[in-house]
Amino acid sequence: MLLDILQLTIYGIVIGSIIALGAIGVSLTFGILRFANFAHGDLMTFGAYVAFTVYTILGLPMWLGLPAAMAATVLLAFALDRVVFIRLRRKNPVVLLIASFGIALMIRSAVQIVWGPETLVYVQGIQLPWRFAGLRLKPDQLTILVSAAVLVFALHMFLTHSKVGKAMRAMADNPDLARISGIDTERIVLWTWGIGAALAAAAGIFLGLDTRLLPEMGWFILLPIFAAAILGGIGKPYGAIAGGLIIGVAQELSTLVIDPSYKAAVAFAIMVVVLIVRPTGIFGGRS
Repeated sequence: MLLDILQLTIYGIVIGSIIALGAIGVSLTFGILRFANFAHGDLMTFGAYVAFTVYTILGLPMWLGLPAAMAATVLLAFALDRVVFIRLRRKNPVVLLIASFGIALMIRSAVQIVWGPETLVYVQGIQLPWRFAGLRLKPDQLTILVSAAVLVFALHMFLTHSKVGKAMRAMADNPDLARISGIDTERIVLWTWGIGAALAAAAGIFLGLDTRLLPEMGWFILLPIFAAAILGGIGKPYGAIAGGLIIGVAQELSTLVIDPSYKAAVAFAIMVVVLIVRPTGIFGGRS
């Protein structure tokens, strides 16, 4: 029993690191742009499929596929902001939310048109796991853990030591005061889209490595991502990291007592409880 719990905890940390990367983007977007971006999951899907094109179709190594997918997703996010969101930014946040939902459907449909509706994988065949002390870990899962840790560390250094990172934190705390203080808010908005989209692309690729690619993959994981952002404290990137790991581990451990197909319900239940008991989350974000 203990071995099963440890094994599921490892799996939970792997999926939790993917959820955390997605939740950081959601949290940053909400903290600075003040709306819940329902297209975030489909940005993850887009990034995963771009990496599939680079790695499988073009035959280039995955270490080139990751930055290429991140760059393409950032450009898509910039285009969406310039064409759609910039025109709605001063509207009610509900309008932005509905617009993001429509954009999510558009991205998903475009993915189906370009790459098809069938399930795809980065590598064919079965990957043999490494075994240690009775526990199993696939090489791809170790790659996900290490890469996610590197990206989170890079984000931490950026937010705490760069001028743009400090401006982003200031704008998240008080956008009006940041604007009066001379911060170029439009530039910070673009940085927010860029960082969120890049992390979304990485999360999508890691999700594809851990499972497989399908056009709805980002939509299916969107609920755990929002649950992680709310649990950690909406608008708090570090809270999103903690929330992602907690949600991931909780979902995997829940399979000891419930059917695995109900794992998403665990994320939903945690989100509802947090909204009732502590709406500001663990790190005291926005309610």
